Amino acid sequence: MITVRYFGGAAEAAGAETEQCPQVPRLDELTGALADAHPALGAVLAVCSFMVNEQSATSDAPLPEDALVDVLPPFAGG
Repeated sequence: MITVRYFGGAAEAAGAETEQCPQVPRLDELTGALADAHPALGAVLAVCSFMVNEQSATSDAPLPEDALVDVLPPFAGG
């Protein structure tokens, strides 16, 4: 299982701060499934950054078994 942690507006759009998802091979497959499961999240995901196991990840990043994926929307402040 993949653990997804949502931050800021992504958590609001998903209606949760974390969720467990079935294993998929790549990050883009996961984000597609998340957008299907949470329609309000789709637009937010388009502008988010992602971390996989605490490392910055691109949309085609492979997801190791039991990956931790952080969904980080843009934010302002300092």
